[in-house]
Amino acid sequence: TAAKLAEMMVGREVQLTVSRSKSKVAKPLLEVAGLRVLNDAAKLVVSDVAFEVRSGEILAVAGVQGNGQTELVEALTGLREVDGGSITLEGTTLTNRSPREIASAGVAHIPEDRNRDGMVKGMTIAENYILNTYHLPQYSKRGLLDRKAISAATEKAVKDFDVRTPSIDTDIASLSGGNQQKVIVAREFSRNVRLVIAAQPTRGLDVGSIEYIHRRIVEQRDSGAAVLIVSTELDEVLALGDRVAVMYEGRIVGILDAKDATRERVGLLMGGIVA
Repeated sequence: TAAKLAEMMVGREVQLTVSRSKSKVAKPLLEVAGLRVLNDAAKLVVSDVAFEVRSGEILAVAGVQGNGQTELVEALTGLREVDGGSITLEGTTLTNRSPREIASAGVAHIPEDRNRDGMVKGMTIAENYILNTYHLPQYSKRGLLDRKAISAATEKAVKDFDVRTPSIDTDIASLSGGNQQKVIVAREFSRNVRLVIAAQPTRGLDVGSIEYIHRRIVEQRDSGAAVLIVSTELDEVLALGDRVAVMYEGRIVGILDAKDATRERVGLLMGGIVA
């Protein structure tokens, strides 16, 4: 069975379904209105997209790869310029802000490609852990890094997030994909997070790491953060989403509550068939 195969792969029983309580939805945190984004060829690939993500909920975005999801996430996280529309977090505009400004506003970003955007190979786990916080007073004083503080924080994160490594001074490139992703998740979730943006958070990971990453994302939701997940894995979307939005040719063609988000309905929307 699938469960038995998973257990044999990781050496223990694996939870293949995501265990989570009913969401406690509060006020909208992320509000996106009329968003327009161009790709590298100056073609409009995100067209008049509008949605909101509320505190205490996971909005999962489904769609076949190449329908504007990548550019949407890049726009939300400051990696791509917005051509039109607005992005606000609790009333504060994030439209065309820098990645540092967006991170400082309380946005955690698990990127689609961890090798390109999530870590720096050739640098240690500790150095990767502080990539977006090294400039803060807790880690640097008068332009000099506080190595002792960095080591202490990284050691705690490695323990808390179950990163399997001989040392925090190990090159992150030598870790397995699952442990690399755990370092990225530890870095992003060890801050005061109001919004989580996770793009393909479990791509290429073993079943044990997938289970772990899913559990950590649900913990963020339960702590009151707003969570936006973008995934091409329909099982992941249906397992995690309190609501499911579907992108097709750069537009949101439907947003469904979890109870209404069947494989059939979501699959039809992914193909552009709007009933």
